[in-house]
Amino acid sequence: MFERILVPTDGSGPANAALEYAGAIAAAENLTVHILHVIDPDSGPDETDEPIADGREWAGETGSPVIDEVHTGEPREAILEYAATHDVDAIVMGTRGRRGVGRLLLGSVTEAVVRDAPVPVLVVRGAAEVRREYPLETIVVPIDGSSHADAALDEALSIAKELDATIHLLSVVDVAPVGIDERDDIRLEQFEQYAESVLDEGVKRAEQLGVDAERTVQHGSAHRRIRTYTDDVDADLVVMGTHGRRGLDRLLLGSVTERVLRTATTPVLTVHTDETE
Repeated sequence: MFERILVPTDGSGPANAALEYAGAIAAAENLTVHILHVIDPDSGPDETDEPIADGREWAGETGSPVIDEVHTGEPREAILEYAATHDVDAIVMGTRGRRGVGRLLLGSVTEAVVRDAPVPVLVVRGAAEVRREYPLETIVVPIDGSSHADAALDEALSIAKELDATIHLLSVVDVAPVGIDERDDIRLEQFEQYAESVLDEGVKRAEQLGVDAERTVQHGSAHRRIRTYTDDVDADLVVMGTHGRRGLDRLLLGSVTERVLRTATTPVLTVHTDETE
């Protein structure tokens, strides 16, 4: 799946959930894990030993190469700098699934890293009801035809091919943001046709790689439909772009991704592109 992953930790419940999930991946894939504890000098006293000790104890159980370090600085900047200078190809982080977490390392910082990280970020909610199964068998990919969704699909297809997982391509026709009444049959039909064409292309790409793909179009609030569909198919992972297309083609992503991150009952892998639309 990856070769080198970074797991920032502060000893909190969400951070431990991310650490456990990273451990499951590491044990199966024998990848190198970087455990990073960031001390924020502006956040008051820091009990460094406990999170690092927990990380080292966990590391001894994975059988994978592990590097653990303590850095001082603003958490978001420290995480991104570490990822860039240590050539990691993914970051695994926990989140509380809500706003207002103040200066804790993980929470609002996770959203900032998701927005700015040049590598995929695997977000794990620290909640008992969250499904965290590995190896992956079922992957949901919401797509809308944007370059950001295309990048997410590329990543998902690569993972699915490697793990022999099934891809579920989901296109949500959410007409509310553009002010279309669902009784406006002509305009609604245009959105549905566009969604079908996006799915056709996604299935074609999957078939070219020999990846099994399911497809569906749903109507309604994008982030709610993504969560409901993910639960219905017992998905192990959701893969999403961090932005989506505005205007006529604004079917899915963007702020939707952030809402999914706060409510998803499975880990969410976010894929970022620098391209603006």
